[in-house]
Parts: sequence; structure tokens; C-alpha cells
Amino acid sequence: MPLDFTAIDFETANSSSASACSVGLVKVRDGRVVDTASWLIKPPPGHDVFLEWNIRIHGIHARDVTDARGWAEQFADLIGFAGDDAFVAHNAGFDMGVIRGACAATGIRCPGYDYLCSLQVARKTYSLDSYRLPVAAMAAGFEGFHHHEALADAEACAAIVVHAAGRHGARSLEELAAKVPVRMGRIGEVAAAA
Repeated sequence: MPLDFTAIDFETANSSSASACSVGLVKVRDGRVVDTASWLIKPPPGHDVFLEWNIRIHGIHARDVTDARGWAEQFADLIGFAGDDAFVAHNAGFDMGVIRGACAATGIRCPGYDYLCSLQVARKTYSLDSYRLPVAAMAAGFEGFHHHEALADAEACAAIVVHAAGRHGARSLEELAAKVPVRMGRIGEVAAAA
């Protein structure tokens, strides 16, 4: 199996997991980036307050998403981009929580996806003082990106996994997870049934 996956990163308007306001997606085929996408998201009512803390982190204001489509209107685009890929995210519990939370808040069935956390992979691949995304990305040779911009963060996450796979001699996400070792997670219906 080749090293194929979709790296994903969300920015949120506030502490609610349903408050996604931006997404970045990076499609990797055989260890190479072949496509990217990103867009703003209007958080659903009840989850749409932009807190100053979050704005300071990512620079996105409520006015920036006024004309953006909401989660329900753009979710098909996100799923269409990812296809059957496993997701990869840095601190994947957060990003998978955003998918679950935003789907729940908008009445959408959360689809089943496998995922791998690049933060866990980095912790078992590199010896660093910090495993924050910019530091782990630098260890993977990916530097100078705009942290907390969703597409840049997704690109950094992809770089970490590709580099770590090379260091561990892994040819697929599953093989990387086994060699590191870390557990691949699962969201969606199958995860709920397990």
C-alpha cells in the first residue's frame, strides 16, 4: 500500500468543537503532495461567536466568514476532497472532534474515517524540547510557514508524516503506525459501534 492520506487542519471561532471557521486540506499520494484546498466556514448558530483569544491565534474575524458557506453547505466538498483517505492531523483528537462536533451541531451523520495523529508520530520519531507543530515541522525539514493558517498547518502536518515514514522505512500510514508504534484512530459510525 502506498503512503496515501489527506492531512487536515481546522481553526475554530471559540472553544466549541462545532465552531470551525477555516479548514485546510492536503492530499498526499505515494508520499507526495498532489492537491491542496482551503476555505473559510461560517460556524453554525449557537457556535458562531468569535472569541478574542481565538482571533489572536488565527486572525479570522466574524466579518471574514459573513459570506462563507456553513458546515452543512460545504461538508460534501470536504468529504469529496478526502475521498476514502485516512486523515492525518497534528493533535488529531482536536481536528476529529471538530468534524464530530460540527456534524452533530448541523444534524449531519459523521462519516467513518481512520486517522493518524502526527503529534504522536513526532513524539516517537524526533527528540525535541517541544512537539508543537512548528517545531516538529522544522525537524521534518518544513520551515517558514504561517502557523495557525489552516492550509499551512495541514501542509506542515503532511510533511511530518512523510518525513517520519521515510525515517521508519514505512510505505503506508498503517505501516508507519505499526513501526512507530502509535494507534490509528477511527471516527464515525464504526467508531461509535466499537
